Amino acid sequence: MDKKILLGLGGAFAATAAFAQQRPNIIYIMCDDMGYGDLGCYGQQYIATPNIDRLASQGMRFTQAYAGSPVSAPSRACFMTGQHSGHTHVRGNREYWNSGNFNYKFKADNGNVCTDYSVVGQEPYDTDHVIIPEIFKQEGYATGMFGKWAGGYYNLNDPSKSSPSTPDKRGIDCFYGPICQFQAHTYYPNFLNRYDPKNHGDKTVVVDVLSENIKHKDVASGSADYENRTQYSADLIHRYALSWLDERAAEVKEKGTPFLGIFTYTLPHAELWQPRDSILAAYDGHFCEEHGGGGSSWYKSISNGHAQFAGMITRLDAYVGEIMAKLEEKGLADNTVLIFTSDNGPHEEGGADPEFFNRDGLLKGHKRSTYEGGIRVPFIVRWPSTIKPGSVSDHMFAFYDLMATFSDIAGVDNYKKYNPKGENDYFDGISFYPTLTGKGVQEEHDHLYWEFHETNMLGVRQGNWKLVVSGGSVQGLFDLATDIHEDTNLATKYPDKVKELKAIIKKEHTNSSLFQVTIPN
Repeated sequence: MDKKILLGLGGAFAATAAFAQQRPNIIYIMCDDMGYGDLGCYGQQYIATPNIDRLASQGMRFTQAYAGSPVSAPSRACFMTGQHSGHTHVRGNREYWNSGNFNYKFKADNGNVCTDYSVVGQEPYDTDHVIIPEIFKQEGYATGMFGKWAGGYYNLNDPSKSSPSTPDKRGIDCFYGPICQFQAHTYYPNFLNRYDPKNHGDKTVVVDVLSENIKHKDVASGSADYENRTQYSADLIHRYALSWLDERAAEVKEKGTPFLGIFTYTLPHAELWQPRDSILAAYDGHFCEEHGGGGSSWYKSISNGHAQFAGMITRLDAYVGEIMAKLEEKGLADNTVLIFTSDNGPHEEGGADPEFFNRDGLLKGHKRSTYEGGIRVPFIVRWPSTIKPGSVSDHMFAFYDLMATFSDIAGVDNYKKYNPKGENDYFDGISFYPTLTGKGVQEEHDHLYWEFHETNMLGVRQGNWKLVVSGGSVQGLFDLATDIHEDTNLATKYPDKVKELKAIIKKEHTNSSLFQVTIPN
């Protein structure tokens, strides 16, 4: 029957709702600083990750997926903008909290006073370039984000002086978590940020004071009283996300409205500190060697780094299991594309010890490096109605492909039309929808590109060739087909290939006054 005729009938609403819900929901879980080998399904032998392993067995596991950058904020920017780090505006962790503004005071009802930064956040996303939630909001999706924002800054003293790029201004219907990724360095903070017009009447992003935490000293004080804080931010964020899923399930049933959930969980980023419960107890005291660390102005000092890190990953795995269970409970699993990944390679901060947990030495380098260990990440997609369980793909892609891929999943016709600058602005992504669905021919990248100003490193991958540049000098040309650990430098043997890849760097890099790197001659 013609859709226009259905609209005039008494049962039309249910029919149109069913029509709308043919568009899949998407949940994108991006954790923080998990290495390629930190999951059982990627070879980890010391840490239990049964739920994420089950997710991989039910969907497609990618072996050559890459972050947008070897560090947090720019990697997330590449995801959000569909641009690689030579084009996108945010190319590093440019901070706004460290400008002499440690003057905001929280006063608890027991009289304790905690001082915090009054301006928190990072360099804002370019408001003249569209980001993923803005596209999906225009397309009729409900949009929620829970965890790190890292795409702008917030002013606690005067919210009107916050950046023009906060979740409420960039297509997000509901947000809960830290605007500032630095604030996420402590798991028992003084506050989180919230934007929830439906349940709280928020008109802009607000401060959600964690009233039980501020009764006790903060981590920066160095006082053991910090250990008496009880409001664990990772759990608060996750519970908010689950409540949002309950609301979305009701709306899907009532109106057929699809949803996009971006869950940017902070685990297992330092600080290495968590509730002393059964998850931590399963590891504490069970490693034959331990690793201490932390004790900085924003990290809790620890002596059991291995147990803490393993517990944080298993805790994250439990969160993923609860999301999977929620989708099943609400009848949403079959029509929801559920993705799990990490924003970059493993960290060494606050007592973390990636060498201990990845002793096979599969990849060289960690976070902040353009060697494989800094940028190659786990990536799993489950889509029960479409993807064959237990699939494994070696398709090569990076985070800047996700805008195009998500748009294809949602049936968005020409996502570039939503861009304020017009379609001629940089969009570097290629959809891997054909790989997910088996429909159509998968277009491949000629090359992938990374740059990171803080370590002055560049990287290019073309097929199995990989060029790493640091300080403008070639560190190595590697054949990843035979040398995944990037040990054998073939630059002198293949000078023409080096010349070709250096030419790609010059082509892909656009100048940034904020994030400068040295381009090789």
